Amino acid sequence: MRTSNLSSFLAALLALAACGGDAPVGPTPGSPAFDGDKAMELVRTQVGFGPRVPGRQGHATQLAWMVAHLDSTGLDVRTDTFTHVTATGDTLRLTNVLARARPEATRRILLLTHWDTRPISDNASDPALRSTPIPGANDGASGTAVLLELAGLLADAPPPMGVDLLFVDGEDYGDYGAGDMLLGAKRYADTMPPEGQGRPIYGVLLDMVGDVDPRFPVEPTSVQWAQPVVRKVWGAARRLGYGKFFPDAVGQEIGDDHIPLLSAGLPTVDVIDFSYGPGNSWWHTPEDTPEHVSPHTLGMVGQVVTELIYSGG
Repeated sequence: MRTSNLSSFLAALLALAACGGDAPVGPTPGSPAFDGDKAMELVRTQVGFGPRVPGRQGHATQLAWMVAHLDSTGLDVRTDTFTHVTATGDTLRLTNVLARARPEATRRILLLTHWDTRPISDNASDPALRSTPIPGANDGASGTAVLLELAGLLADAPPPMGVDLLFVDGEDYGDYGAGDMLLGAKRYADTMPPEGQGRPIYGVLLDMVGDVDPRFPVEPTSVQWAQPVVRKVWGAARRLGYGKFFPDAVGQEIGDDHIPLLSAGLPTVDVIDFSYGPGNSWWHTPEDTPEHVSPHTLGMVGQVVTELIYSGG
């Protein structure tokens, strides 16, 4: 992902003012409880596989484990394997995984995350470590863990609409400018079903959602092109009493997996805490480890998404 600072986003701030109000605190009756401790164990399992870099053993191990985990829930699980030739001539074999709750439902929402990890630690303070892969506890495993845990809830308590859980591959492989990132999201955007034939009405991306010191300001492109979805997600957080962590404030612009979906006409927001460690010093470094991920944060994000679903989306 890439970032750029915005000098002003007054229009977005004004739009977000509509998210305010005296909404009651508490989950929708009948909404299941999301278990952050279980999600944390899923983070540790993923990191234990080693780097989930396309072409490495950890990548293949995680794919098999993830599909088996989703199959065990009874959701409708599909895989989409494709190849990509990088700017340096490497051929990557990549796989998107889609798990569908209530596949017969015509009204659907999409929740997505990336499951791969970056092959280099380009932000490591020690130059000798910059060629090593990141562990990817937060950047890769956190969003994946939330959606994997959510899959079990959706199986046990059928949601009021269809829910598609999408695990995209190849998000973090290379250089943004070279076209070697966001590969799974681009693939999904290119193959997304047409309206009326299983196409979601909107999407929510979870990326870097496990920080021990969480704060999820609104990503600018999200509010510019998917303002109604921003209101839904941040409104769900407010109802649960998490407004402090999901402030009505605009953060940094992020080039992330929501961009290809927005370009394809699917309103999609990016839920991301892009302040990981002091000065974002753990991002794309060997410090992206489980001790810097919190079960409380995973539980909070998971419950916000759960509330979004069971409140009717």
